[in-house]
Amino acid sequence: MSGHSKWATTKHRKAAQDSKRSALFSKLSRNITVAAKEGGDPNPANNASLAAAVAKAKGYSLPKDKIDAAIKKAFASGSDGAHYENVVYEGYGPAGVAVLCEALTDNRNRTAADVRSAFGHSGGNLGTTGSVAFQFERKGQLTLDKAQASDEDEFMLLVAEAGGDDYEDADEEWVVITAPTELANVRKGLEDQGLEIKGYELIMQPTTPTEVTVSEARKVMRLIDKLEELEDLQNVYHTMDITDEIAAALDE
Repeated sequence: MSGHSKWATTKHRKAAQDSKRSALFSKLSRNITVAAKEGGDPNPANNASLAAAVAKAKGYSLPKDKIDAAIKKAFASGSDGAHYENVVYEGYGPAGVAVLCEALTDNRNRTAADVRSAFGHSGGNLGTTGSVAFQFERKGQLTLDKAQASDEDEFMLLVAEAGGDDYEDADEEWVVITAPTELANVRKGLEDQGLEIKGYELIMQPTTPTEVTVSEARKVMRLIDKLEELEDLQNVYHTMDITDEIAAALDE
């Protein structure tokens, strides 16, 4: 178990998302609506998926009135109701970096065209189903404010005792990685030890890093940024290995 992330993406990706706050709020609201509808219950206490979606939204400071409106939309009738479906898009960016996108859309044709355009204008190629999915695996992820457990050795023991697989140092936060089926148990285990969970969700973690140069990394990030600007896309994952040198260059 190591606190050093071999992907080193958390800080950079969150900073990029925060800079697109309006689009991010829309994505978070849509995620809440779908979770509420699929779970069939507007109460997060009775709907685990909704509870996770709300926790993620609160982690990005989505206002309570927007959270309530998103839940209400899930059970509205007629044109006010929500009709989204989950779609996954896969492709390759510059330097052969694999990219996997998770979308919630009410119009497959529009979303596919937007995603294809983003890949095409950024030196990438949209692939077929299964073309890159094998390079990722589903994991659970929890985030906690580091101030709660600033001693790394002590935190490592807490994570191990709770059943977590690994953890990453993300500056002001700890990111705990779990098996997807153990997300709820690890969350409870950490909370039982007095830690407050900031957010938790299922993610797709790359299994093999793709090494790139600084110039290639900038090209890949232009593609990632274009994809994240699309309102229909909820999550964008990639296999680019962001070293300290590359992370510093991207933050310039």
